[in-house]
Amino acid sequence: MPDRFLTSKRKERLSAVLDQRQPDLTLVLNNIHDPHNVSAILRSCDAFGVFGVHLYYTREKFPALAVKSSGSAKKWVERTRHTNGPDMVNALRSQGLTIVGTGFGPQAIPLMDWDFTRPTAIVLGNEHRGMDADIKALVPDELFIPMFGMVQSLNVSVAAATLLYEAMRQRRAAGMYDTCRFSPEQRDSLYATWCKRGKDY
Repeated sequence: MPDRFLTSKRKERLSAVLDQRQPDLTLVLNNIHDPHNVSAILRSCDAFGVFGVHLYYTREKFPALAVKSSGSAKKWVERTRHTNGPDMVNALRSQGLTIVGTGFGPQAIPLMDWDFTRPTAIVLGNEHRGMDADIKALVPDELFIPMFGMVQSLNVSVAAATLLYEAMRQRRAAGMYDTCRFSPEQRDSLYATWCKRGKDY
């Protein structure tokens, strides 16, 4: 019997979105305190085609995700939890990702000068402390969002959206959203999983 919730139109939508996911673009949420910020970040990740994020929590309470601010994004963005910084960084680098933090150090570059077409993991630090010292010691590269007002920083969820928009802009210009980035086997497995999730989408 056909599933009345998983219609042909819904399957087409799931398939189209999955085929535009970017498995080699990710965020690392480093002890971000406010769960509403985390939820908003996940919403931006979904909007700009990020497949999954990494949540590194050692000092802050692990976030309870708000349904209202994340929409249904938490269903469509994979989340991997970490408690060991060096292990996380080594694992990301073993996947071929270049890791860059956000900050205003002397070597930091404007986000427009970063090549987001290469595999990239962006570390977003805590709202008040920035990146934890153990992560910062392992991630020397930094980028920043140029600003022209009196304030020197954006809310972390707004910063995430700005960073991901620039990444999307570069990748779209390079045609990276035009073809599926997964192997046929990965794609089939993910599609089956998404169809199960999509019954109540």
